[in-house]
Amino acid sequence: MDIQLLLALVLGIAAIIVLVLRTRLDAFIALLIAGLVTGIVAGQPLTDIVGSITDGFGSTLGSIGIVIGLGVAIGKLLEVSGAADALARAFLRGFGKDREEWAMGTVGSLVSIPVFCDSGYVIMNPLARSIARVKRGGYVALALALGCGMTLTHHLVPPTPGPLAATGILGADLGMVIIVGLVFSVILLPVVVVYARWVGPLLEDRIIPEVREAVYGHAVATGGSTATLTLESDERDSATGRGDDIADVQTYDPAAYLGEPPAGKKHRPVGALLGSLPLLVPLLLIVSNTVTAAIDRNQQGVLSGEYEPSGWTVPFAFLGNPVVALVIGAVLAVYVLLPRWTPRSKVQGWFADAAASAGLILLITGAGGAFGQVLRDSGVGDALAEAIAATALPAFLVPFVIASVVRVAQGSGTVAMITAASVTAPLVSNLGIDPVVAVLACTSGSMVFSYFNDSYFWVVTRFTGLEGTAALKGWSGITTAVWAGSLPLLFILDLVMG
Repeated sequence: MDIQLLLALVLGIAAIIVLVLRTRLDAFIALLIAGLVTGIVAGQPLTDIVGSITDGFGSTLGSIGIVIGLGVAIGKLLEVSGAADALARAFLRGFGKDREEWAMGTVGSLVSIPVFCDSGYVIMNPLARSIARVKRGGYVALALALGCGMTLTHHLVPPTPGPLAATGILGADLGMVIIVGLVFSVILLPVVVVYARWVGPLLEDRIIPEVREAVYGHAVATGGSTATLTLESDERDSATGRGDDIADVQTYDPAAYLGEPPAGKKHRPVGALLGSLPLLVPLLLIVSNTVTAAIDRNQQGVLSGEYEPSGWTVPFAFLGNPVVALVIGAVLAVYVLLPRWTPRSKVQGWFADAAASAGLILLITGAGGAFGQVLRDSGVGDALAEAIAATALPAFLVPFVIASVVRVAQGSGTVAMITAASVTAPLVSNLGIDPVVAVLACTSGSMVFSYFNDSYFWVVTRFTGLEGTAALKGWSGITTAVWAGSLPLLFILDLVMG
């Protein structure tokens, strides 16, 4: 690879890491500066660099910006309506007694598809605490399973913003990314549960006293490293009024979100079936579009590239377009989940909150697309593709390694997968990497070793009550375990789709 182009790539990625870690600048500006640095060092004309940045920014947001905004809005409505809580309790009932780690991992995976990890964990952690209080032990295992279950779908399954952004930048089929991401999540969930069940008892006596008392009441630890917990009083769990029906634990207070109902009205609890509609309907529509298009391509003998859809596929293509599907999901969330007496101003306020939380992600996503366009136009992408083709390294490992390095360096999984997707985008066609494989490589690599520079690390460890080496062994260890578990899955996926 030409030394000048290699230097341009290295300095561009280094600029992102240094600016995010060592300055007060945000990842959005860091990605734009990285594009400028890469273009200048690569020898691209200065005026062309600016054109590449604006073109890449606009084209990326044009394809994925609306979808990210709608996905975040649906997640907000699931949170405030109590639908997320209802789905969690339904899964607890479905898994039954002595399978609580499986239930919490599954709950985390489900809730984190539309809801950000940080807020989703805050919403669902009281459920883990209530279960531990009823069981009188096992809180660390439950908390880790919940948190890492959220990590799986947050990193692997759209419409979470990170995978959506990587899908848009790499031009992959969204429905296929959803399907494969869900398959990866299901296969990796046992890794989460096994690790949580192994490390949880080892760390149970390392919970800080304030959290221990908040979870168990007046509890004392006895009996070595695995710590048997005994309560000073034999009272039943205050959240349920009974000691055996964990699924009846209530963690959602409708008045806190919806306010007091008008005279003669009362809060109507949202059931799990209704609560799943704004999430399930859009996913089914998007996947149906992918499936019918694949059938149509097979019938026409056009398995790749552009093709003319048959008439019968047009309704599926329209309704399964991510924009249309998520608009339907947002409408369902407003009119199915929320009480009719909910004032317009409150609903619009929730949409405004969602827009505020999505705004920075949209800017970072667009900046990632801008960086990728500079890599294409400056020739860095082509040179990197040729260099990789001359080695025995599987091409799909490039985005995996880039995402892993950026994640460890600066902490944000979203920034890591967007950076990896931006660097990989020029390589996809030249190296024959399937875009879906490239997306999953970016998202899987970004799960590695969550630690001090990751905001979610602090959310999980503070709520779990772990500090120092215990926090690293518990949370950093479990995220690295699922990262390692994803690597053989990527090899298999590349064999199937490559």
